[in-house]
Parts: sequence; C-alpha cells; structure tokens
Amino acid sequence: MQSLKELFRIGSGPSSSHSMGPEAAAIKLKALYPDANFKITLCGSLALTGKGHGTDAVLEKVLGDRVEIAFDFSQAPLPHPNTMKVEVISGGRIVANHTVLSVGGGKIVFQGEKIAETPEVYKLNSFEEIKQTIIDEDIRIPDYIFSVEPDIEKYLSVVWNQMKATLKEGLRAEGRLPGGLNVMRKAKYLWQSKHIGETAEIAENRKICAYAFAVAEQNASGGTVVTAPTCGACGVIPAVLYYMQKEQGYSDEKIVRALAAAGLIGNLIKTNASISGAECGCQAEIGSACSMAAAALAELYDMEIEQIEYAAEVAMEHHLGLTCDPVKGLVQIPCIERNAVAAMRAINAVNIANFLTYTRKVSLDTIIKTMYETGRDISMRYRETSEGGLAKLYRAEAGE
Repeated sequence: MQSLKELFRIGSGPSSSHSMGPEAAAIKLKALYPDANFKITLCGSLALTGKGHGTDAVLEKVLGDRVEIAFDFSQAPLPHPNTMKVEVISGGRIVANHTVLSVGGGKIVFQGEKIAETPEVYKLNSFEEIKQTIIDEDIRIPDYIFSVEPDIEKYLSVVWNQMKATLKEGLRAEGRLPGGLNVMRKAKYLWQSKHIGETAEIAENRKICAYAFAVAEQNASGGTVVTAPTCGACGVIPAVLYYMQKEQGYSDEKIVRALAAAGLIGNLIKTNASISGAECGCQAEIGSACSMAAAALAELYDMEIEQIEYAAEVAMEHHLGLTCDPVKGLVQIPCIERNAVAAMRAINAVNIANFLTYTRKVSLDTIIKTMYETGRDISMRYRETSEGGLAKLYRAEAGE
C-alpha cells in the first residue's frame, strides 16, 4: 500500500476524480511540455459529468489557451471510467500521446508510463495480516502506521487542521451553491436551529449533520477540502471527529491517532477495491468514508482491534450497492445529505461493534472484496454518469 499522503489530499472541490485529478494531470503535462499545446478528450464519466464537476474549467485554469477540450460520449471500452486522452501538439503536429486515468481520491495514473509510479510503503495489504502484526507486537493501529511512516503524524496534523478550517468556514457560509440547482446552504441553519425541549440524542444528530453539511457544502462550492477518501465524501470523517472533540474534549493528538486508523481502512479499500464513484458507485465513496469514520471513532474510544474491524465492516456492509447518481453532475443532490447520513451511521456501527463484535461472521477483508465485486456489477448508469436513478428522474420531473 502507498503512503497515507496519497489518500488524504488537500485540494479544491468539488470532485477528487473530476477536478483534483485532472488538475494534477494538467500540472504534470505543463511541466513535461512547457512550450506545447494540448488537445484533451474527456471520456466516460469524465465526459458525462465533466461540466457539472467543472473538469473543463480546471484544465483551462491550469493550461489557459494552450488547451482544446473535447468530450467523448461514446460507449467505447476504456481502461478506467475516468479517462483523459491527451494529444501533445508542437509545431503544428502531434509529438506525443498520453492516456491519463483519474482513479479516485485525486490520484492520477499515466497509463503504461513510469511517470506515475508511487512507491509502496506498506508491505502488508490485508487487514488480517496487519491485525496479526498489531496483536503480536501488542500495539495499536496508529502505532503501526507511525512505525511504517515516521513522518505521517505531522502530515495528519496538517490534515486535521484543514478539516477543521473547512468545517468552520462552512458553518459561517450562507446563500446558494453554484451550478444552477439553486440549492441553499443548510449547515448554518442546522447549527443554529436548536429547539426547546431538544433531547441529547436529537442535539447530537443535528450537530453532526451540521458539521457534515458544512464540509460537503464547501466542497460543492469549490472550497479547499481534504479527500477522505474523496471530495464527494469529505464531510463524514470531519463531522464525526469534530463533534467528539467539541463535546467530549478529545485532544488534537488523539484525533490524529484516530485519523491514522481511518487512513489504514481507506488505504486497504483503495488498494484492494476502489474509492472511485465512477468505478464502483457511491458505496466506494460514502461507504468507504463511513467505514473509515467508524474505525476512527472506535480508535478514539480505545476499543479492541476486533471491535475496530467490526465497526469498519458494519459501516461498509450497509452501504453495499449504493449508486452514484448526482443530479446534473453536481456534488449536491444527493451527495451532501449522504455525508450527514453516513456520519450518523458510523456512530451506529461503533455502537453495534461495542456489543456484538464476538458474534460476527464476516471479516473486513471479505466486505472490501464484496464491495468491489458489487461495484463492478452496478450498471454504468449508476456510476457517476448522471444517466440513471435520481439524476435521470429529476431531469424528467423538471421537464429537461
């Protein structure tokens, strides 16, 4: 597995696959060919929801008038649903071709080229192997992470500070989100709308939802976020951890350790399955985020390794089959609400794990494989193409 720096990336929303990935590709192309022009053809999901996610705007921001952008809406086979075909033009002729894949979480791969190789820093690639190491050495998940990546603790501190900054900005913001759906920001309203007689449970749900909405709304408006594991699912982990810090007083140091536990789960999913909505549906994004948040919370509570595994497994298992059908290709409907629901579900998963861990039958490794197989079986209409589900029916209802 690769470094957690490859999982938790700081950048601009609204989409890790459709904006952060293409932006990284454009920066790399600009560095490789400082004097050339480019024709970039967006294919698959990048074409179908590229306008809504601002893919073309991101490429033009980096490359200016040196780039011509085309959209390929055909059903031709692709190496990945998020594929860019690049022609490098110099002196009026094509001097190079590249196929660039945006594989989720802001990561890009130049197909067949060493340029995109990222070193593997974790030798173990299954939870079962890692769990056995943790048990044998009598350590916790964060200790294992920090032993493999001695410098990652400082980076995770930067990640946590950015998560908090994004959340606080989102709580202050008002007005409509960009994109034409006229979706009103709701985070501030949720945060301030305490009712007389509100129970502790209702207050918890309201605050966690407000925090998740705050981050997801910042992402939808192109604000700075942390992929956790993607932009579209970036509100789940901050919402859970910020609530715990505010209400129960956990230190930043404890939160960073919890983020390390979340990172391990996300890394396993990214390595053995996918975190790309275009590849495996929203289960790969929101489902993964919920699983990561559950593991983080269980670590925060100092639960046993078996309980942490069960919490992460439950959280993922009950997102299996979740489709990715963003209305008009925007990360707004149903994406923002899903962040809030998943944050609350992460807490539910930990509560179940607290009582029932030793009755379980399914391992985390098995559920990760199941998610990947399920995602590959989901129709392309429901994998970030806006061609089916809510996206299709919303258009029909609106007469579009």
